[in-house]
Amino acid sequence: MIGDRGYDSDPLDEQLRQQGVEMIAPHRAKRSRPPTQNNQVLRQHYCHRWRIERLWAWLKRYRRLSQRWEYEGLNFLGMVQLACVLILLRHL
Repeated sequence: MIGDRGYDSDPLDEQLRQQGVEMIAPHRAKRSRPPTQNNQVLRQHYCHRWRIERLWAWLKRYRRLSQRWEYEGLNFLGMVQLACVLILLRHL
């Protein structure tokens, strides 16, 4: 799981580790405890986070998705899939 600096918490890190999930998050600047993240793994995975953030920004441009006009979950999923197809066709 990749998070931003807000997810830099040792108890959260330990809880996710017990569930078998590896947490990748950069440390806060004023951290008092020693770092728990491996910087090399952090750089490899965290630098690709912008792709997901960019996709969310592109999806928010579709008003039907950002306003959540669809009440049924299946209809909303269909609109998300349609928006993803339109984004994919635009960027091919």
